[in-house]
Amino acid sequence: MFEKLQRAFWKALTPDLVAETPSTEPAADAMLAPAVLSALGGAINLKSQQRVALTRIRVQLQDPTRMDEVALKTAGITAVMVLAGGVVHLITGL
Repeated sequence: MFEKLQRAFWKALTPDLVAETPSTEPAADAMLAPAVLSALGGAINLKSQQRVALTRIRVQLQDPTRMDEVALKTAGITAVMVLAGGVVHLITGL
């Protein structure tokens, strides 16, 4: 109930910024280019993905050893930041 009230409050303050219905996470091929998806080890290697900022995508991989950093850079990824637990940040901009 509190979440509905909070959502209605923010919707009243910022009607164009709060979506009416919660959006679902986009499919793997919607957020990532085919070359990037292939360099990450394919769609089957992705546990989750999330756009963190305009120039950063956070992905969690099943098997981080299947990722090819050289292929990612060739596909247009500016930088790759590998974290623990199979989490990888893909920097896509400057």
